[in-house]
Amino acid sequence: MNQSSLAAPGAPNRDHDTENFPTASLILAKPLRAKVMAFYRFVRMADDIADSAELASEEKLRRLDAMGAGLLDRSTDFPEAARMHREAVGTTEAELMLEAFRQDSLQSRYADWAALEHYCARSANPVGRMLLRLHDSDSPEAVAASDGLCTALQVLNHLQDLVPDRDKLDRVYMPQSWMELAGGEAAFFRTDNPDRRAILDAALDRVEEELDRAQQLPRLVESWRLALQSAMTIGLARRLLGKLRAADPLLGRVALGKGAFAAAALAAPLLGPHDAPIVARRVARAGSSFARGMKALRGERRRALWAVYAFCRAVDDIADGAMPEAEKRRFLADWRCKLDHPDCVLSRELAVACTAFGIPRAECEAMIAGMETDSTDHLRLADEDALHLYCRQVAGSVGAMAVRIFGASDAEAWGLRLGHTFQLTNILRDVDEDALRERVYIPRSMLAAAGIPEGPARDIVAHPAFAGICARLAREAEEGFARAEAELPGYDATALLPARVMMWGYRRLFERLIARGWAGARPRPKLTTGEKLRMARMALGW
Repeated sequence: MNQSSLAAPGAPNRDHDTENFPTASLILAKPLRAKVMAFYRFVRMADDIADSAELASEEKLRRLDAMGAGLLDRSTDFPEAARMHREAVGTTEAELMLEAFRQDSLQSRYADWAALEHYCARSANPVGRMLLRLHDSDSPEAVAASDGLCTALQVLNHLQDLVPDRDKLDRVYMPQSWMELAGGEAAFFRTDNPDRRAILDAALDRVEEELDRAQQLPRLVESWRLALQSAMTIGLARRLLGKLRAADPLLGRVALGKGAFAAAALAAPLLGPHDAPIVARRVARAGSSFARGMKALRGERRRALWAVYAFCRAVDDIADGAMPEAEKRRFLADWRCKLDHPDCVLSRELAVACTAFGIPRAECEAMIAGMETDSTDHLRLADEDALHLYCRQVAGSVGAMAVRIFGASDAEAWGLRLGHTFQLTNILRDVDEDALRERVYIPRSMLAAAGIPEGPARDIVAHPAFAGICARLAREAEEGFARAEAELPGYDATALLPARVMMWGYRRLFERLIARGWAGARPRPKLTTGEKLRMARMALGW
């Protein structure tokens, strides 16, 4: 069977010079580049067949099957397959990719993120594995990192091409269950849909975690050339990720310019940043008052607290993300696995912190359990015991971890109580915002005692008796702040400086809540610029 009878009609969709990310770049050694080009030409041809708008599904499958037969026959006269046999490259990986292209010929929608990951495992990951094998660098660690990179690149391409894929191929890779949160596929693609941004951000969070898995790849491969190419590719992917966070790909194509490629090439010899600086930048990006308290620490203590904060933020973003509940629970379960087998930037940094400062695994598990509570689509707490347990999980765990990092492990009970007080403050501050998510942290037992019936969250928080319950919890929080202040002299005040900074900020927010009151409009109080500067000065000991 000759090549012309198999090739898709029309010009190829892309060539190796117009791909979003380099595969057969000039960085690779010339003999290996010839092998990569043989592999690339074969899979490019197969991809063009699957993406052809002129071929029926049956014809696509016929051609792809013929290409697959060429992979199995070393005496084939099909040029693209024969070249791969001569170069002894990638036939196993190409077979996997043919499976993905057959799927593209038949399937146009994906139910959930797991289905999309399964597709990426066959449509993208084999490319990285082929490159690793060519460079004798296919250790389990390198393969796992490469899979993370390839999956991230594939999803980024899908997000870039949401509109052209749908318009030209009637193909949508954003999972259907995710689009349902925006009202369904048609609503998701409406340019004026305000819910789309949160869904895109949640998808980009998944991409960022895959890139975090990939970050060590340049330091795991034997070949300096492959290390450079992988570092450049990761750098480009992170740049595209940032652009997609800032722009809506449904309103216009989001792509990298020549400057981004030049910057990534110049940075590649450094093989990308190590884990700690990435975590530090992520903490800075979050811009929270918690981060201001961390500035009181130096060296490994600051690094450890950054790791704890970044971990807490990551699982919190999962719980708050615009994705189905089942997906949230799966991603949180993945984090439980990461506690035992760190496989990404954040989990490795968290493991370093836990080892260095004796942080019990149970405290990390407690945080994840609290986020599992937050992941429900309809959150209600049964009674005050359930509220106290929730506060212990999501805030007490932070206190227990933090005091160890501060060097004041004898203050664990103090840290647990202060964390409880902070969380009560958060709950009181966010009652209206949480109600929009159908979350009510005021226990059902307290609501029932006040005569507030079960119903939609917005009705619960608008009930005339709701203000009285808030006032009762505020008194509990007030007692917590007072007790923390009274007990503080019994501990090392210098070691607990970060906690004192955070306590000062939380106390200011709490005082504004009291002054505002609990009835009627409840605007969310914020710290002023001057107060933020004061916290920064306190953290520096000024």
